[in-house]
Amino acid sequence: MLRLSSWTFHRDYGSLIDRGVVVIGNHIIGFFILAMLFANTSAADKTTLDSFDSNPSSRWAFISDQVMGGISTGRVTFTSHEGANYAQLEGTVSTANNGGFIQFRSAPGEAITRNATGVFLRAKGNNQRYFIHLRTKWTKLPWQYYQSAFDVTDVWQEYRLPLNTFEPSSGFMPRSPSAKSLTSIGVVAFGRDHVVNIQVEEIGFY
Repeated sequence: MLRLSSWTFHRDYGSLIDRGVVVIGNHIIGFFILAMLFANTSAADKTTLDSFDSNPSSRWAFISDQVMGGISTGRVTFTSHEGANYAQLEGTVSTANNGGFIQFRSAPGEAITRNATGVFLRAKGNNQRYFIHLRTKWTKLPWQYYQSAFDVTDVWQEYRLPLNTFEPSSGFMPRSPSAKSLTSIGVVAFGRDHVVNIQVEEIGFY
């Protein structure tokens, strides 16, 4: 009887271990499946506006506060390095003479923005705060836009800015921009005296 009980115990104990291994294995497999599904969904829900290849200078324009009497200076360049293409905005923002911005800007087109709920970009820079500015069919005056901020580090990161976080520049505008009415998007250094250096590898909508 003791031998039988011992054999039964070891058999049952071994069975429990086997079932535990199966359960743990199933959880691990399930985790990896969920991770892959999430990654695929995250990639699939993005529409790239630009990855800065194929003559990006024909699609993006540099603009500074000098158009309104400011003295900020800068430039945007398009660079390819170690297989990566990116736009680089460099310069100095000065708030003198009622100025205070430099930016590079493009017109995205309704086909890209129609179903958007936010803006994404992959960027790095000099540990400063930058902005995305959006203009719409209803921003008729030069000082009208919607803006949302993001803080870069010296490491490439993806930033996601929901449209409902964009704030209007004046009180005579709708509370948030409509995806269907977007006419331009700008990467902007704005609002305070500082040195500008931001690199953007990809930008678009999600």
